[in-house]
Amino acid sequence: MALGVYDYIYGIAQLAAGFLAIIAGFLALSLFNAARKKTALAAWRFLLAALVIFVVVEVVGALRTFGFSIAPFWTHVLTSLILVLLIVSLVVQIHLNKGWKE
Repeated sequence: MALGVYDYIYGIAQLAAGFLAIIAGFLALSLFNAARKKTALAAWRFLLAALVIFVVVEVVGALRTFGFSIAPFWTHVLTSLILVLLIVSLVVQIHLNKGWKE
């Protein structure tokens, strides 16, 4: 089966998104130490964890684009986990802004 121009552009876009997500994941992992040391950055721990899981979702999406079989269950679970971590991060930041520190 011959690939069309759309297939090449879509594949390149998936590879670019995966590559940029991996760079974002490395940045998130490097910021974990700074977020762990300061209580003002407590919400960032959850946000950085969500970013690392987002990297996994992007890589899984790229693998699925190129024909690797991955159960759709994992993409739903991972995106739900990202949503939960974002909500927890928001709640923690609201509590920190109100002055409720650990």
